[in-house]
Amino acid sequence: MPQSDPEFFDEATPCAVLTTEPVGMGVLDYLAPEGGCWLGAFVQVPLGPRRVVGVVWGAAEGRFAREKLRRVIRVLDTPPMRAELRGFLTRVADYTLTPLPAMLRLATRAPGLGDGPAMRKLLFRGDVTPARMTDTRARVLAALESYGGAGLTPGELAQAAGVSSAVLRGLVKTGGLEERDAPRDQPYARLDAARAGPVLTEDQAQAADTLRRAVAGGRFGTTLLKGVTGSGKTEVYLEAIAACLARGRQALVLLPEIALTAEFLARVEARFGARPAEWHSGVTQAERRRCWRMTALGEAQLVVGARSALFLPFRDLGLVVVDEEHDSSYKQEDGVLYNARDMAVLRASLNGAQAVLASATPSLESWANAESGKYARLDLTSRFGPNTLPQMRAIDLRREELPSGRWIAPSLKRAADARLQAGEQVLLFLNRRGYAPLTICRACGHQIECADCDARMVEHRFLKRLVCHQCGATAPVPETCPSCGAEDRMAPVGPGVERLHEEASALWPEARVVVLSSDLFGSARALKDQIAQIADGQADIIIGTQIVAKGHNFPALTLVGVIDADLGLSGSDLRAAERVFQLVRQVAGRAGRAERPGLALIQTSQPEHPVIRAILSEDEEAFWRAEAQAREVLAMPPFGRLAGVVISSTKLEQAFALGQKLAENALPLTRIGAQIFGPAPAPIARVRGRHRVRMLVKAARGAPLQAALRDWLAPYRMAGDLRLSVDIDPQSFL
Repeated sequence: MPQSDPEFFDEATPCAVLTTEPVGMGVLDYLAPEGGCWLGAFVQVPLGPRRVVGVVWGAAEGRFAREKLRRVIRVLDTPPMRAELRGFLTRVADYTLTPLPAMLRLATRAPGLGDGPAMRKLLFRGDVTPARMTDTRARVLAALESYGGAGLTPGELAQAAGVSSAVLRGLVKTGGLEERDAPRDQPYARLDAARAGPVLTEDQAQAADTLRRAVAGGRFGTTLLKGVTGSGKTEVYLEAIAACLARGRQALVLLPEIALTAEFLARVEARFGARPAEWHSGVTQAERRRCWRMTALGEAQLVVGARSALFLPFRDLGLVVVDEEHDSSYKQEDGVLYNARDMAVLRASLNGAQAVLASATPSLESWANAESGKYARLDLTSRFGPNTLPQMRAIDLRREELPSGRWIAPSLKRAADARLQAGEQVLLFLNRRGYAPLTICRACGHQIECADCDARMVEHRFLKRLVCHQCGATAPVPETCPSCGAEDRMAPVGPGVERLHEEASALWPEARVVVLSSDLFGSARALKDQIAQIADGQADIIIGTQIVAKGHNFPALTLVGVIDADLGLSGSDLRAAERVFQLVRQVAGRAGRAERPGLALIQTSQPEHPVIRAILSEDEEAFWRAEAQAREVLAMPPFGRLAGVVISSTKLEQAFALGQKLAENALPLTRIGAQIFGPAPAPIARVRGRHRVRMLVKAARGAPLQAALRDWLAPYRMAGDLRLSVDIDPQSFL
């Protein structure tokens, strides 16, 4: 953004406005409205026959004569977008090769930005004491008193007093309650940064003190907070948040899973006496609007959210925490392709804020940055309180007598028997949704595949459907083979969590068995409720996918059984070893987080595999060093750079033709020493009826990759249904 951009545009002065519409170069010139407008102001502008929301982005581009420019309709009643956020959107757009309008959409995902301040009805204590004071009326007035005279909505007051709305209406008529209009988007309750926190261990106290000093310095810095599972990393960074709030700055905590927010919000409330703002897909549209507005006004001290919370309009962001920073869900895989972990560090740098990356099993990128000195590093080496790390042992499936169609080894069953008899919980982990990954005809060998994707349909017996995990298409389970017509010969092959549930229910008929899998819950609230019930001891056996590895705390859980540790070890994914190591260590860490010791049993047919040996050893650093050395030899991330290119079309030959042209005209890439691989069919070569062709660009770590990619792709325009996407630092190669 040019340094000469004026801060204010007088009425009728040309200015550039960025809208969320994919038009031309992204910014369009307009004339400032009556009264003028500030740089960064949210405005409403005409675009064709429509009125759209935009942001004043800078001085006019000057591509059109002044007399042809249309006037900004009005300035919206919301604080202007600050320079830090405008710079952040620009930097992310440049890094990810994303058009600026798409970036602005990420930063304006709140309803009603163009509306004025919405009002709502609140109930206050009236001046009249009701002549007839019933028990229900007395409860209503007592509930209001308990809130210190603050106004409550009718629903809030009825719930607090445990009465019906008819009681409230009667009190309003008698003057006992008074209705008043108040702004709908109320500030959040203030968090008390001075409130005493828990007593920390020596390790925790030292780490917390280091982070407090970093926050107090008011400058940018990044710290890797590495602590074993259950070591109390949250308590440490809550102290950093307290230091940030004490300085009057705002803080952001990113979580990888919505289901984690309930427990985390309770911990924040216990620490600071009030709940923070939330930003994720599980909150209502009204709450999204409130969070967005209060964040912009500085009235939201702490926001807890998903990766998109990075794009909120913070007034003064002083701290960004990325919890479970290694988690793959921080990578956005559609739309704007970005990694929230890396963009969190960028956002912190532009705001003069501290970034804290917390994990028991950090990403190799963060580990390498700490090794090189780019990031500071703090270690918590022991669990908080009396609990200790679980023992970890392998079960060699080659030596187990496991009947056909069964996946729980006898050794694991015996261990589970003992834990269940002691009244403890058991977790069986299998990272595979549904009942069975493959349905095959035993007569002719036909496999049921998706009609629109090159992917097998997965049986989901709880839903009584076959489901494609690529496009979401569903179909009934066929009674006859679609290929040969044989009846009653369709058979499920392989286990999913639903099939494991069936096996566990047969082995332990008296046990309460529950399944934790994201596809089985209709809402984030339902998933949170199930997790809360498990933590409360209302389940004996938990069967789960990777969702169970994401930081949950089940006090009665003492045994973890990993059903298939070999899943994910095969294939050519450069991060396969890292992901298996992280996932198994994380899920094993759910065991023994209270007073009772934990045990993790890992079923494998490859106990001699280097990754399995690393998981079982206590020398995690040796694994990271070996993995880093292997990547460095190959000049692969984080010691080199990758960009994935996916070309898709309903016509395979069209996609390949473009890929071939790109491969033959790659001078901008070869000039920077980059290598080009492909075009080749993607591993999943067709999704939703579109053929997919992949290319991979590999460059040295310091190479100007984005500039070269822009030059390489600039001559090509996507005609018809041809599509091309670029993924900088790809995590998935499917």
